[in-house]
Amino acid sequence: MKQYRLFDTYNKFSYQLGNTLLEPVAVSFRNIVPEINDTSYLTHSIYYYPAKFIPQVVRFCLNEFTNEGDLIIDPFAGSGTVGLEAFVTGRNAILLDLNYLLEIIIPIKIYRGNNSLNKNELSKIIQNMQQEQSQFIPDYNNIQYWYPDAIFDLLSKYWAGLHKLDNNIYKYIVQAALVRISKLFSWAEHRTPKLFKSKYKNSFINDLLTTNWKNELDDKLFGFSYKYFDAVMELQNITRHNLNQIIYYAGVDSSKYKLKEKKDVDALITSPPYLQAQEYIRTSKLDLYWLGYSEDQIKSISKLEIPYRKAERIIETETLCTIREQVTNNKLTKILNSYFDHTIASLENNMKLLKKNGKACIFVGNPKIDGVEIETWRILTEYFTQKGFKFEVVFDDEIKTRQLFGQRNNKNPDGMKSEFLLVLSKK
Repeated sequence: MKQYRLFDTYNKFSYQLGNTLLEPVAVSFRNIVPEINDTSYLTHSIYYYPAKFIPQVVRFCLNEFTNEGDLIIDPFAGSGTVGLEAFVTGRNAILLDLNYLLEIIIPIKIYRGNNSLNKNELSKIIQNMQQEQSQFIPDYNNIQYWYPDAIFDLLSKYWAGLHKLDNNIYKYIVQAALVRISKLFSWAEHRTPKLFKSKYKNSFINDLLTTNWKNELDDKLFGFSYKYFDAVMELQNITRHNLNQIIYYAGVDSSKYKLKEKKDVDALITSPPYLQAQEYIRTSKLDLYWLGYSEDQIKSISKLEIPYRKAERIIETETLCTIREQVTNNKLTKILNSYFDHTIASLENNMKLLKKNGKACIFVGNPKIDGVEIETWRILTEYFTQKGFKFEVVFDDEIKTRQLFGQRNNKNPDGMKSEFLLVLSKK
């Protein structure tokens, strides 16, 4: 395992639980993982996903705590960052996520084929799609609320053509481009998470309709497809001989899901959703409808998102109990209780699969609720050390450019200042 000097020195600090505060070690993961100089390298940026796990953090954990051939698990897989980094570095991985989008993302983000790809073949597929006359109408009563009639008519034909294609890498590439275009050319705001209309987007679409918008749409369809083609080719070139496995389960509740086969896991690496920023299904709802998921399917997973679930138990740690006394809004207290119940349940359900001395690397933020800072990493430390895990270290990574919901009116408008990598080990 590669050893950074930072990792060699952190154990000089005192990290006693109880009356002694646990002090985070300041780092910049972007600086200490120089082999990754772009968070969107390879296929990381093909699909939009809010609050993506930056690959430098994942690579750091893989380098420090695992070896080639080890098995990694991520119960909050999101866009599959852990999976791709595991694949590139020769680790095996199991990915779980509530969002069906995971099963759409992984076949292109972690493409395993060795066949030679041809950009002319990709072009022919798009050109054939452009001749489609039938329509695909998503199973969503309000779908046309999000589109001008002319744009909806064209997109429904393109999607009809796409859904007729056999599953292969060319389809996955065009599909990713069409997902992006279907959001860009809608009334839905495409610059931020959540599904909503904005004044900016209303003006953008109205102006667009006065131009030759079809040519612009087609140009972007080809442009995004070629960009994703190149990303897949680059991934293929550096992983052509990799034999490691990436297994993924989409549409599952990782707090209760039981793997079909017993697995001994070497490390858990994950980034749970942030408190008051957990509505990822709503963010991708329009995409899921175009991809062919039904209204019933999307409703079934939406109601399992943490903001909409009642707490089945009340988690009690010293820090969390102190916070509850400070939060005066009953609605926010319920969200707080739900968040820690279901987040900890997912972590616990998967951390029990760890081997002895296996590491749990949990990347979290400290958001504010009702004006009170929630030290998520400290609460998780207090809970899991009571359950027999050993506290190793917590790293404080100052956020340089990312802001979760900067354009929304929320309780923490300036965004979080830092994110924290908590490392625990199984005794």
